[in-house]
Amino acid sequence: MSTVAGKSNPLTIIPSIYKSLTKSEQKVAELVMSDTQEAVYSTVTDLSEKAGVGETTVIRFCRKLGFRGFQEFKLAVAQNLANPNEQIHGKIEETDTIEEVAAKITQQNSKVLKDSLELLQNESLQKAVTAIINAKKVYFFGVGSSGTTANDARIRFMRMGLNVDYSSDSHIMAMQASLVGEQDVVVGISSSGSTKDVVDAIQIAKENKAFIICITNHARSPITQYADVILLAASKETPLQGGAFTSKIAQLHLLDILTVIIDRQEKDSSFSAVEKTAKSVLNKMY
Repeated sequence: MSTVAGKSNPLTIIPSIYKSLTKSEQKVAELVMSDTQEAVYSTVTDLSEKAGVGETTVIRFCRKLGFRGFQEFKLAVAQNLANPNEQIHGKIEETDTIEEVAAKITQQNSKVLKDSLELLQNESLQKAVTAIINAKKVYFFGVGSSGTTANDARIRFMRMGLNVDYSSDSHIMAMQASLVGEQDVVVGISSSGSTKDVVDAIQIAKENKAFIICITNHARSPITQYADVILLAASKETPLQGGAFTSKIAQLHLLDILTVIIDRQEKDSSFSAVEKTAKSVLNKMY
């Protein structure tokens, strides 16, 4: 069946196969049809809980529609919900001036930062800070856009004198996760919380008793079931907005808060490391 590539609309397919679905699958179908917009922003965990079924039922439902999995199903739904400009950029009109576009993006990003602050729990934040300060080593895992965020985190934390590493390669993440122990911290970064390579590595690290911190947009998602601490970014993406700068800004904002608090609590050692690293690259600049 031609799905995403052929732009088949799942919302027109569902009624035609509804009677052939199991009762559990019909619950998923009813939820998608009644609140399609919310379904696009949901993780497989979110949708399964709202429908009162298991995650495997959601996946089975998507496959009966001809999709390989939930993400491909969401992408097809998103393609048929709105015009491409709105799908990718939000409510920006074709008639908007450059100034209006800039103002709307700024307002959107500002709102994401404020909303992320409201979601931040002081107890969770301090728990994450303490774990990182006391860790033998800190690993940052992420792929795609979240992988570049993980690398940004590695560089920033390294300059503060912490023993850190990062990976965005599925094999390396799995191997590193297999070698961690209870004195290590692993930070999994995934906007969707459903990135399989990251979730699989986090599961391995958890089984090896590492302390797990998850930075994600979804409190209820596959990655968070392994988390000791969840740091939530307020930004939400449709499948067509994957890698959106808004999500990256929210991730970096949370990491920035972490680094500043750690810097304050480890003032002497942090300042010394920052000073040494700054001096080490002085001759690299004009």
